Amino acid sequence: MSLNVIWYVLFVIVIAGYLIMDGFDLGVGILHLFVAKTDEERRISLNSIGPVWDGNEVWLVLGGGALFAAFPLVYASLFSGFYIAMMLVLVVLIMRTVAIEFRSKEQNPRWRSLWDTVFFLSSLGIALLLGVAFGNIMAGIPLDENQNISASLLSLLSPFALLVGVTTIFMLALHGAIYLTMKTEGNLQARVRKWIPRLMIIFFVFNTLVVISTVLQHQTITERYLAEIWPIIFPALALVALIVAAYMLRQGRDFVAFLASGAMIALLLFSAAAGLYPNLLISSIDPAYNLTIFNAASESNTLTVMLVIALIGLPFVLLYTAGVYYIFRGKVKLTPQSY
Repeated sequence: MSLNVIWYVLFVIVIAGYLIMDGFDLGVGILHLFVAKTDEERRISLNSIGPVWDGNEVWLVLGGGALFAAFPLVYASLFSGFYIAMMLVLVVLIMRTVAIEFRSKEQNPRWRSLWDTVFFLSSLGIALLLGVAFGNIMAGIPLDENQNISASLLSLLSPFALLVGVTTIFMLALHGAIYLTMKTEGNLQARVRKWIPRLMIIFFVFNTLVVISTVLQHQTITERYLAEIWPIIFPALALVALIVAAYMLRQGRDFVAFLASGAMIALLLFSAAAGLYPNLLISSIDPAYNLTIFNAASESNTLTVMLVIALIGLPFVLLYTAGVYYIFRGKVKLTPQSY
């Protein structure tokens, strides 16, 4: 296996880690106004992610660093061509952080209601923007021979990209709901459990529409699946993971259901990555302008050095993450220091 392929796999794994870890944070935010009705319940909702949400975003930093180190041409094209979209992501990330930190600074109900709304809207906005961005990558972007992307913000909001964006919202909302079943109890947990079947059905419908639209409209990915049969294992296993999550929830095994939900997210990302391979960015102007894991990669010595650094550093990230989750395991209990 070449270094280019290894780094492609590592990059996909890191992005999957971000979607799983920060995904349930976003899902909790998306559900915040709907499942948590009282001030105490909303505090519990916030504190379910309170000790971990900022650490989860480390995976996004890792993803950006991996892309910059391994595939700098893709990094440069994305961050220049999607500049306004990236700034919007940055704004909603900041507003989400502000909402989490500011909400409990005042007892005033209007103050808290304001930041609850900001928390919901920013979480929804991040999920939508991430989905729209990925939808554009799957569909192809106006990438020219100089690796420049000529696209306005409105042109990125194609029906397919918006469909992927909405699907991402419901996927992360489902993931967040399953996480909340592990961290809550009583009326709040019962309310969350009632939401989960609806979210599963809605997500399944939208995800099916994404698959159908991809098959009918985006031949690059379809041809990849037709050329080699092995990539079909990823979407098939993703469906199995969704069924396992539903079954485990019925059995009251919420943690196993959460693991299955995370596996489903990772497998769906692997499905798309397998369909895109070896492309990283598909040009809608001319396939000859596509950026692949070969023509957009760093030199082999750079990939080698960065791989050594990644193999040394990644275990520390995993150890830190595991430690935090172990320390803050169990149901949420509010204290005077809680959000």
